[in-house]
Amino acid sequence: MYDLTQLTLQDVTEMGAHLRGLGKDADSLETVAARCVQYLRAQLVDVPSGESACVLARFFKTHAYGRLPGDLQSSACNLMQTNTVADDVKCLTLMATAGEKRDWCDRTASKGHQAIPLISEKAVEGIPMISQLIRSFGLDISCVVAPDDALLVELERKTCNVFYIQNALGSEYIPAQSDFVAPFGIKSVIGFGGMLPAGDLFAVILFTKVVIDEDTARLLKTLPLNIKMAMMPLLRKNTFRDLQLA
Repeated sequence: MYDLTQLTLQDVTEMGAHLRGLGKDADSLETVAARCVQYLRAQLVDVPSGESACVLARFFKTHAYGRLPGDLQSSACNLMQTNTVADDVKCLTLMATAGEKRDWCDRTASKGHQAIPLISEKAVEGIPMISQLIRSFGLDISCVVAPDDALLVELERKTCNVFYIQNALGSEYIPAQSDFVAPFGIKSVIGFGGMLPAGDLFAVILFTKVVIDEDTARLLKTLPLNIKMAMMPLLRKNTFRDLQLA
C-alpha cells in the first residue's frame, strides 16, 4: 500500500508495473478498467485512518453511440431526454467504478454517468468537469468530440497532463457539491488518461479524502501509459464483459 500524501517516484514506478499487467487473462476492456480502479482504491491509503484515500475511483472511455450495447444507448438517450442519438456521437462511458458505497461499485447503478453523449463542443462546454478534464489533458475538445483521422497518430503519441483540483469543496469544476463533495469529505480530485489509437479518450478520476499536492499530481502523470499498455491487446476484442462490441 502507498500513502497518497507521501508518494515517491519508486512508489509510482511499482504501481505502474502492476497496472501494466492488468490485461493478463482479461476477457474485456471492462475487466481491465475494473481491475484498475479496484487496485488504485486498495493501494492508495490514508495512513492515519488506515482506510483507502479514494472515496471514489472511476474509469471512463469514449465510444461511438452506435457501438454501445442497448442498455448504455438507453442511458445516453435518457440523459439527453431524446429517443435516439446519432451513431457517430462520442459518449463518455463509465467502464468501471469503485467506492465507499455499494452502488459506487457497480457501473450499472450510476444514475447519470453511464454514458454521457458529447454531442458538440458547445455541449461539452456546458459540462464543466468534463470540459476542464479535456483541457487539462492538453487536448482540444474538438479532438475528443470528433477526432480527425489525419491527427490520430499524433494524438495517440501525445503525453497528457493531469486534471487536478487541489481543493474540491467549492470548485466550479466538481459537481454535486452539497450531496457528494461536502458530505463525503472530498478534499481533492485528480484525473489522468490519454488517447487510444482509434481516437478514443480514456480517463481515470480519483475523488480523495486527503489533499493531493502538486508534486503528487505530477507523479501520477506517469501512470496512463501503463494502463494503456494493459488495454491495447483488448482494443479489437471484447469491450464489455460477455458482450462483443463490433
